[in-house]
Amino acid sequence: MKRIHSVSLATVAVATLWASAAMAQSAPADAASDSETIIVTGTRTTGFKASDSPAPIQVLGSDSLKRVGQTDMIQTLAQQLPSVQAQAFGSDQAAFHPSIKLRGLNPNHTLILIDGKRRHGTSSVVVTGGPFGGNAAADISLIPQDAIERVEVLQDGAAAQYGTDAIAGVVNFILKHADHGGSVNLTGGKYFDQGGQRWDVMGNVGFAPFEDAYVNVTAERQFKNYSFRGDLDPRVVDTGLAAAANTGVNGGRYNINRFGTALTGQSKYPEVNQIAGDGRLQLTNVYASYGWQVSDDIELYGSSSYSKKIGKTWQNYRLPVVVFGKQRLPNNNFVVAGTSAACRNNMTIALCPETSADIPYPAGFRPQEKTVETDYSVQVGAKGEIGGTHWDITSTYGNNLSEIYVTGSANAALYYDSSSATSKGFSPTSSLNGEFIASQWTNTLDLAHDFDVGFAEPITVAAGLEYRREVFQLKAGDEASYYTGTGVAQGGIQSFFGYSPANASRNLRHNFSQYIDIAAKPLPELTLDGAVRHEHYDDFGDTTIFKATGRYDISPAIAVRGTVSTGFRAPTLAEGFYSGINVSVSSLSGIFAPNSPGAAALGIAGLKPEKSTNFSGGWVFKPIDKMVITIDAYSIKIKDRIVRSSSFLGYSNNCRFNVSTVCTAIVSPSVVTALRSNGVPVDSVIAAIDGGASGSVGVNAFVNGITSLTRGIDFLTTYSTDFDTYGKVDWSLAANYNVTKVTKVNPAPGNINQRQTILDVYASNDLTNTTPKFRATAGAYWTLGNFTVNLRESYYGNSYAIISTPNNGLAQEKLSAGTAFITDLELGYQIAEPLKLSIGANNLFNKYPNKYPQFIRDQQYAISSTAYITKYPTFSPYGINGGYYYGRIAFKF
Repeated sequence: MKRIHSVSLATVAVATLWASAAMAQSAPADAASDSETIIVTGTRTTGFKASDSPAPIQVLGSDSLKRVGQTDMIQTLAQQLPSVQAQAFGSDQAAFHPSIKLRGLNPNHTLILIDGKRRHGTSSVVVTGGPFGGNAAADISLIPQDAIERVEVLQDGAAAQYGTDAIAGVVNFILKHADHGGSVNLTGGKYFDQGGQRWDVMGNVGFAPFEDAYVNVTAERQFKNYSFRGDLDPRVVDTGLAAAANTGVNGGRYNINRFGTALTGQSKYPEVNQIAGDGRLQLTNVYASYGWQVSDDIELYGSSSYSKKIGKTWQNYRLPVVVFGKQRLPNNNFVVAGTSAACRNNMTIALCPETSADIPYPAGFRPQEKTVETDYSVQVGAKGEIGGTHWDITSTYGNNLSEIYVTGSANAALYYDSSSATSKGFSPTSSLNGEFIASQWTNTLDLAHDFDVGFAEPITVAAGLEYRREVFQLKAGDEASYYTGTGVAQGGIQSFFGYSPANASRNLRHNFSQYIDIAAKPLPELTLDGAVRHEHYDDFGDTTIFKATGRYDISPAIAVRGTVSTGFRAPTLAEGFYSGINVSVSSLSGIFAPNSPGAAALGIAGLKPEKSTNFSGGWVFKPIDKMVITIDAYSIKIKDRIVRSSSFLGYSNNCRFNVSTVCTAIVSPSVVTALRSNGVPVDSVIAAIDGGASGSVGVNAFVNGITSLTRGIDFLTTYSTDFDTYGKVDWSLAANYNVTKVTKVNPAPGNINQRQTILDVYASNDLTNTTPKFRATAGAYWTLGNFTVNLRESYYGNSYAIISTPNNGLAQEKLSAGTAFITDLELGYQIAEPLKLSIGANNLFNKYPNKYPQFIRDQQYAISSTAYITKYPTFSPYGINGGYYYGRIAFKF
């Protein structure tokens, strides 16, 4: 040990950073101490340390939570814990409901617990495809850092122990229960380049209202501003293709030659389309935990939470001709010369809206989507001991409401239909598009008793019951949000077609489960744990699953451990019953509820549960004092995995107006029929895109589409070094290698063109290759007197999507985010015992992912495509905003 301590700090730092290039993922900087924490997750036996667990588990202490520049819990976990990957960018509602996934699986496969009790999910389902599609898991951004004592992440299948959606593992947030003291934290920062300004004020206080009781309260107020990382909108500039304006092709009729100077007065011209960036967020969180030790054998406890989240995101910029009335200019004069051939040859309002004197947005407009989320939960419980049997009974209710609005917009169909030859039309500029409500009421009884049967330690037998009631409700929006009209102009409020009464539904589920868990230590070196769980769903029937875990300590320095388990995940109510459509500038895309009449018309017979099999095995090494090394491999097979299907096209206009385009569309006329039967305004959309722009009409649905196989390896090592007068350094190095393969694709629905597949090459790749297979993070936390330095170097392997070129749908190209080293650095100084100042930067060297290939961007520009606005792949694992710097003032009392 003397030789190790004599090595210079610089040498060890270089060695650690070099190692990070060869390993993967993120670990807590103070994990050396966290590995000795007594855990409560993954075992019913009391007294286990994280390093002694028979299953891989990571622990983040309250100090570790503060070593990330952003204060939201998603970034806190993603930047510091192995096997956790965050959704770095989301559009529409997903912009404010980013999520995490564990071991490469969907967020729905990870169970979120608060003090060991199930947390309710969000009402807003992610309707995009890829690895986060269908996510309706608990919104952990609503959990303030200061409310948490520690986070325990069980990286192992635990459905038999905790419930049938813990296929990938469990994240357990342990609340603070202190009856004294507290803290106040003020954090502010912004992106290196532009936008993203944010601030956060968070405080925690504990007090004892009376003897043997505690109340611990945390409050947070957070703000984040817009950012923009896109390019100009080629529809509003002179692309050099003015001649195209006379042929009605390539969208040339949309360039500035047509609208003159009207567009140049638009805010932020020519970057009028601000869709490629973060939205604006205002967040309020309040958490409270409370308890009373009534007697030596009985404790009453509980917790409550309230959150309010208001978010706004920019939507695609709309050109002046999108909304128009019937009132014409005198003698049908054109606004400018050189209009489209369709307009010259057929003087109709639909094909030639520029002849209208009633254009309410002469400079176009930029709609916004606004999300108002209200979330609350209440938990009450009691626990104690009777005759050596530990008992715990709890009732928890949680509710999540998301209200979806569109502002700064208009319903073109309503505006046109309400106008006349002599009067202008009318449409509200804002509307409520719909409401989502998800609630969960969970009641549990847990019992545990130790039996001495002559083993090295007593056997722990635990058993329990759980009753759960879940509700998912979709309420229709204002009529102006979904009004379809006569079909001359596009129906639905622009940017986000509202939810009509046909989409509305209220759905209820009851679940009852029982489990038994037996943990034994027959020998001092051998730990065994087995669990069996039976669940009954009133909509899916019964299932029985199991888990068997073992650990053998070959010596005090070496242990081997392994697990085999099965899992079962019923579809969330949101996956089963969400329904809606979205109308963009030139297309209509819809999501059919899997059990809706429209889905049935396509041959989709609803959803059934997923079934999984999980194997894992690993080693634990303690070669020297204060060093712990863990290596765990895993294999997770999921049958009938729920994914969002590829788009089933009912109409495609991609090759009709551009002779250079190779048409590869697989069209199923039954899709248009199904949409019409559901009251969706297909005709008005086709009429709009029939005027010259390329576009399509299609639908998706959540389906039991595939069988997947996920395999990977987790690596973690921590060590603490004392350099005497040069301070102390806590080192950590973590790695994750994770590969998901689609081993089977289920057949397409019966009434779809059978050339179509459930998951085409694009959707399949989004699921398997848009997150890195390899990640690494090395951390060093140095303390010297009142001075601290936290350095984290993360490596992200390549991730990529498969895209087609604008001019040739058969030409598949790889869009790579590229590999990246990301450096995070924080410097802190303890001014006085209660006061600490910190400054830092995430992504210190302002690293961005690769841009779209230039030849693709050139083609997008040439056809005035709105896709040109997006320069960076939004699936980048570290985002598209570049570096972020911040400062923090922390006060403890």
